[in-house]
Amino acid sequence: MKNYLDAGTTYSKIITVHENGKREFKILPSKTVRNLGLTFVKTCGHMDFKNGNCENEIVALAKGCRGKVDNDAVVLDLGSRDAKWIRFKNSKFADMDWNTSCASSTGATVEMLLKFYDVKLDSLTCVDKKFPVTCGVFGLEKIMDDISNGESAQNAISKFVHGIAYNTWTFAQKPEKIYLSGGFCENKCFVDSLRKYCNVELLGRFILCEGLIDE
Repeated sequence: MKNYLDAGTTYSKIITVHENGKREFKILPSKTVRNLGLTFVKTCGHMDFKNGNCENEIVALAKGCRGKVDNDAVVLDLGSRDAKWIRFKNSKFADMDWNTSCASSTGATVEMLLKFYDVKLDSLTCVDKKFPVTCGVFGLEKIMDDISNGESAQNAISKFVHGIAYNTWTFAQKPEKIYLSGGFCENKCFVDSLRKYCNVELLGRFILCEGLIDE
């Protein structure tokens, strides 16, 4: 049995490869992973595990999406803490960017908003209007102003999510199609908002973890 770990800030993804080749997929709160007593063949992400070889996340993303995307493709991984994309030309790595400095583009901000306003993720819907959220702080001010003026928390946060989707598309250099990886694959409001600007194909949450597996 071999374990591979993508250690995210909020949630970690674990793939266990059994001796018969069967793969087992788990998503767990990152704070609980250290207590599992598992040994990892290879890891990536923000948590420092001494019992596994650590892989660069861009490398893991590139390896994980092999065979799952077109020859010319833009793959975006958007999670709780950062956003990163890679571009392939003729099936070869051509370009990349990685944003780790602005929380307005990440899932942690949305998670905090949902908890603060007691809003369920599946209650968010794609809306036509969007907030300019190049700065997360200004985006939060827009949400609070809207709610104080009578807007529902669901609609205000949906505008914020639409703004994140637009920023994401711009960050990835406005491609015609994005292959989306990470936790935002499960945020329907975000995916529907992003589809206002480009075609979107969902890769799910385990692409980086799959990129750690060599066999």
